Amino acid sequence: MSAHRPVLLDEALAGLAVRADGRYVDATFGRGGHAQAILDALGPAGALQGFDQDPDAVTAARARFADDARFAIVHRRFDGLLDWAESEGLAGRVDGVLMDLGVSSPQLDTPERGFSFQHDGPLDMRMDPTRGEAVSDWLAQADATAIADVLYHYGEERASRRIARAIVEARVREPILRTHQLANLIAKVQPRRGRIHPATRSFQALRIFINEEMDVLKAGLEQAAEILVPGGRLVVISFHSLEDRIVKRFMRDDRRVKPVQRVLADERHAADNPRARSAVLRVAEVLP
Repeated sequence: MSAHRPVLLDEALAGLAVRADGRYVDATFGRGGHAQAILDALGPAGALQGFDQDPDAVTAARARFADDARFAIVHRRFDGLLDWAESEGLAGRVDGVLMDLGVSSPQLDTPERGFSFQHDGPLDMRMDPTRGEAVSDWLAQADATAIADVLYHYGEERASRRIARAIVEARVREPILRTHQLANLIAKVQPRRGRIHPATRSFQALRIFINEEMDVLKAGLEQAAEILVPGGRLVVISFHSLEDRIVKRFMRDDRRVKPVQRVLADERHAADNPRARSAVLRVAEVLP
């Protein structure tokens, strides 16, 4: 269980406009902070469906809400929203969808998952370790151009080519298998300036790429609009400009929805949860 208060909790609940008898989807369960608040706002006739691609989160969800018949969870990414809704006969019948994007605090705080260089661990970064390729495996065979492209496009890393060349040269001497190993290699190529560690952008980029986060987000937004009722709410919390840009454009340009609200996290939110410092919450409503 995360010790932190969920990011923008009150604002997310207000954006969803939870009805006691409504049906909602928490598309990124994490450790259930937002889910608990939604369930607290629901009455006996309400229902909440959780999604999470992390098996640890699914296990935590089933343990935490085992006695609540209003709650269920599936182990899948939220680009499976429409398949789920159609299989359950719920397409066009969901009242609200919440997406809390990016990596969760438990994932960051577990060295064995390889998301953070604050502690040494295997260089994995998969949100679902039962599928796909670990970052270490991809870096072992990708060429310098491919690595540089990922670092630049998903991390906006200006030194992407220098870092990519250094990775390719270093892996000839020994495999790059650990988070500290990669972070130290990047720090030698890109000296630290200010408080931000020079490996921060590269780690973000590799995580986004290996988990296909941008493609999943685009598909998930489209599918959320399909499964929501007219007047239903889509609430998305993002943590960096790449995510927020996609969400903003979707809510502005998709003819099925209209933007309702934008909330920027402030120092009060950051005091509750340091992850909130860069958070942006956007709300859209499905048109009749």
